Amino acid sequence: MRSIEAIRADFPILQREINGAPLVYLDNAATSQKPLAVLRAMDDYYRLHNANVHRGVHTLSEEATALYEGARGRIARFINAPSSKQIIFTRNATEAVNLVAYSWGMATLKPGDEVLITQMEHHANVVPWQLITQRTGATLRYVPLDAQGTLRLDLLDTLLTERTKLFAFVAMSNVLGAINPTAELVARAHSVGALALVDGAQSVPHLPVDVQQLNCDFLVFSGHKMCGPTGSGVLYGRRDLLEAMPPFMGGGDMIREVRLEGSRWNTLPWKFEAGTPAIAEIIGLGAAVDYLADLGMDWVAQREHELVRAATERLSRVEGLRILGPGIEQRGGVVAFTLGEIHPHDIAAILDADGVAIRAGHHCAQPIHDFYGIPASARASFAFYNTFEEIDRLVLALDKVHAVLGM
Repeated sequence: MRSIEAIRADFPILQREINGAPLVYLDNAATSQKPLAVLRAMDDYYRLHNANVHRGVHTLSEEATALYEGARGRIARFINAPSSKQIIFTRNATEAVNLVAYSWGMATLKPGDEVLITQMEHHANVVPWQLITQRTGATLRYVPLDAQGTLRLDLLDTLLTERTKLFAFVAMSNVLGAINPTAELVARAHSVGALALVDGAQSVPHLPVDVQQLNCDFLVFSGHKMCGPTGSGVLYGRRDLLEAMPPFMGGGDMIREVRLEGSRWNTLPWKFEAGTPAIAEIIGLGAAVDYLADLGMDWVAQREHELVRAATERLSRVEGLRILGPGIEQRGGVVAFTLGEIHPHDIAAILDADGVAIRAGHHCAQPIHDFYGIPASARASFAFYNTFEEIDRLVLALDKVHAVLGM
C-alpha cells in the first residue's frame, strides 16, 4: 500500500492554504476531492477526443463512445453488477431516485399501496416519494429512530406488510454515520414481496458494495462523493425491472424509432439516457472508480474506520460537545455534533479561519434534526486521504471556538 503522503500528493487541492493555514478538508460527505487521474482523464477527453457519443461514425465519436461505454463497464464491475446494461447514468443520486419514483412509481403505485422509507433519509430519498405517493394515492410510511440514532428494526414486522411495494433506505446516514444492515433490510423487504431501493451515496464511496450479494432491486449513488466529478451519478437496477419501466425522459438517444404516429424506445441502458450525456464527467467517474479499485475498498473502509474512531475519541474530550448517532462499531466516517448552545454556522466560520473545512446546517436531513430537537448540527466527514494530524487540528480549532465565543 502506498503511503498516505503519496496518496495525498494525488490530490492537488490538499496542498492549498486557507487563511494562511494548510487546508484541512473534512467535508467529504458533501463532496470528495478529485485525484489527478480523474482530472487528467477529463482533460484528455476534451483535448484529444471531444465529440458526441453513439451518433457518429467518425474517429473522434468512436473514441469518445469507447471511453464513455468503457467507464460504464468499469463501474458495473466495481459494484459487481451482472451486466453493464444495468448501469444507468444520471446527474447524481437524487436524479436516480427520481427516475425510479417517476418511472416505476407512477406506473406501479395505486391507492392502498405503501412505500416505506426511514427517518434518517437524505431529502433526496424523502421528497420524491412524498410527491409520488401524493400523485398515486399510495401511503408513505417511516421507520423511526431509537435513542442511539439507529433504526427501530423491531418495528419492521409491523411496518413491512403485503401492502408495501417498495422499501427505500439509506445504506449509511450522511448525518449520523449509521451503517444499516443493508442485506438484511433487502431480505426483509423481499419477504413481503416488496422491492428494495438502496441509497448508496455514502456507502459506495467508502465501503465495499456488491449488488449481487446485497440482492437489492435498485442502488443509487453519486460520482462526486467518490473522487469523481459533479454531474455524474448512477442507477443500478434489476434488469427485468428496468426492461418493464417506461422512459423517464424523452428525446435523443433514448429512442429506436420516431414517427409522427409514435415512437419505439432504445434498449437498456440507453432507454433512460435522453440527450447528450455528461460525457467528460462519466469518463472522469470511470477514472475515479479505477483509482478507488487500485486502493482497494477494504483498505478504504478500514482506513476511514480508524480515522473516525480517533475523531470520536478526541472530540468527546471537547467541553460541551455532543456527538449524534451510534457508537463506533456501527458508524462510518461521519461525525455530526453540537457544541453547547453555539450555532453550527458560527462553529464552521471560526474553523474556516484556521483552514478547517466542515459542514454546518441540516445536511438535507431535517427529520433527523427534528428527532434530536435541534435546528442544525456541525459535521466533520472523513475520506481515506485525511490524517490523524488533521483531527488534532479540528480539535484545536474547536477549542478556539470556546475561546472566541466565551461559551
